[in-house]
Amino acid sequence: MRVRQNVPTDSIRLSDPAILPDRKTNMYYMTGTGGMMWRSADLKRWEGPFRVTEFEANSWMGPHPMIWAAELHQTGDGWYYYFATFTNQAVKIDTVRGNVIERRASQVLRADNPMGPYRAFGDATYLPANRPTLDGTYWKDKDGKPYMVFCGEWLQNWNGTIEKIELKPDLSGSIGEPKVLFRASDSPWSKEKDEKGNITWNKVTDGPYLFRTATGKFGMVWTSWVFDVYTQGVAYSESGTLDGPWIQEKEPITPPGYGHSMLFQRFDGQWMMSVHHHSKDAQGRTVRIPHFFEVDLSGDKLTIKQ
Repeated sequence: MRVRQNVPTDSIRLSDPAILPDRKTNMYYMTGTGGMMWRSADLKRWEGPFRVTEFEANSWMGPHPMIWAAELHQTGDGWYYYFATFTNQAVKIDTVRGNVIERRASQVLRADNPMGPYRAFGDATYLPANRPTLDGTYWKDKDGKPYMVFCGEWLQNWNGTIEKIELKPDLSGSIGEPKVLFRASDSPWSKEKDEKGNITWNKVTDGPYLFRTATGKFGMVWTSWVFDVYTQGVAYSESGTLDGPWIQEKEPITPPGYGHSMLFQRFDGQWMMSVHHHSKDAQGRTVRIPHFFEVDLSGDKLTIKQ
């Protein structure tokens, strides 16, 4: 694949864009679905795409897995951690309501520099092999322990979940069993029509990402749908920890058509939200373009600057 130079953000086609600002190199690294990497000095002009992952043929992921929603995280130990969803289409794990479900799960890779190569380094699996899971992200909770927060896919449970599982201190595997934090049906803003045409909550949970405001309020952005419009909401934890209870805001946090975000700080300190805009072109094909919002985390709630 040809690496391009000076590509404007709105010319990139990328779902689930996630940004790592790396002070060691003074560059922003953008990952997402597809598993490719872009880099930029100013968040405006980009170089890429670069292939940055390597896989063992004998792992559950296989040699060429589909990659969704890749994120880069640093914990301060010198490594760069690559949280992503991998799908091995050759392995089928379930059939629910006529849908054949492929082997899909969130897993962690790592590398010693932001450009990789990112490779598996720990346990063979992090999450149950009989469940499709996706959109894993990283959070160190108030108990000092690292966690993966992820989605249980609606295709199997028919009411998508957002869950947590404890990670080993070096992120090389998971500890114990997952715990459900909330379900798709808890959303007051998502909507779809059921088989009888009645309006109900949407089954999809997508793209959790965690944050804490300057006043200590603990929140999570996550994405679903309002009928056929991709939409993102926010929830806040009453306990200030992952265990919640999670109280859903009544209205979406982003304009219609924007979702699957993560948060990062620009080198000048301004907090940013990276999302993709989801639309259809004249041929009916889905088009997803990265977009950045400035956000305010100075109060009790996340707000987007207009």
